[in-house]
Amino acid sequence: PNYFATSDVLAKYSEKVRVIPIGMAESTYPQPTREVSRAMRQRHGEGFFLFIGVMRYYKGLHILLDAVQDTDLQVVIAGAGPVEHELKEHARRLGLNNVRFVGQVSDEEKMALLRLARGVVFPSCLRSEAFGLTLLEGAMQGRPLISTEIGTGTTYVNKDGESGIVVPPADPRRLREAMQRLAQNPDLAERLGKGARKRYESHFTGELMGRRYAELYKELLEVSGEREESRERKESALQTPQ
Repeated sequence: PNYFATSDVLAKYSEKVRVIPIGMAESTYPQPTREVSRAMRQRHGEGFFLFIGVMRYYKGLHILLDAVQDTDLQVVIAGAGPVEHELKEHARRLGLNNVRFVGQVSDEEKMALLRLARGVVFPSCLRSEAFGLTLLEGAMQGRPLISTEIGTGTTYVNKDGESGIVVPPADPRRLREAMQRLAQNPDLAERLGKGARKRYESHFTGELMGRRYAELYKELLEVSGEREESRERKESALQTPQ
C-alpha cells in the first residue's frame, strides 16, 4: 500500500489495484543445525548488524559503509552482486575492519546469521527497492529492523517504532545513529524485535498471502460470472421475437 500511495502511475488505475503483501511460510525455511550455528558464531561472532541480499546500486550499501566508519559497530554483509568489487574497494579506502563480506550463504547459514544478529539493516536509497524480502525474513526471526523511507514496501514491512527504526535514505549519520541506538540499548532492540515478529504474524505469513489471493480470484470469478450472465440475457433478448 505504501508503494501504491506514492506512485503517480498506479494512481491512474486506482480502481483496478488490489494490494496483496508478499507472505512467507516459516515452515519452508530450514532450522540451522547446532554445527552450522556454531560455525557461524565462530566465524562472525554475534551482536552484529546484518545485511543479506544482492549487491545492487540501489541497495545503499556504500551509505552503510560510510555510516560505520570510525565506529565499533560490527557489520556482516552476505551476498554477491554487480557492485561487490566497488563496495569492497570503498571499504578498503575507508579503512574498515568492522565490516565482513561473507559472500553467498545457504538458507541454513542465513537463518543462523539472523539469529546471531543484533538487527537487520537495509539501507536501500532508491524506489527500485520495492519491498525488501530480507526485512521480512528478519521480522520472521524476531530481529529489529533498520530501513529507509523511500515510499515503498520497506516501510510497510518495517513500521517505525513498532518493528524497528526508519531513517531518511542516503543519510549515513542518521543510519549510524539508528544502529548505535540498537547496539547501546538491548531492551529497545528486544522490544522492536518482538514487534517485528508480531507484525510478521499479523501481516506477512504465507497463509495470509494465500488467503488473500484466493479471495481475489473469487472476486474475479464472481465479476466474470455476472458479466457472462448479463451477456447471455442481452443475447436472449435480441433473439426473442417482438
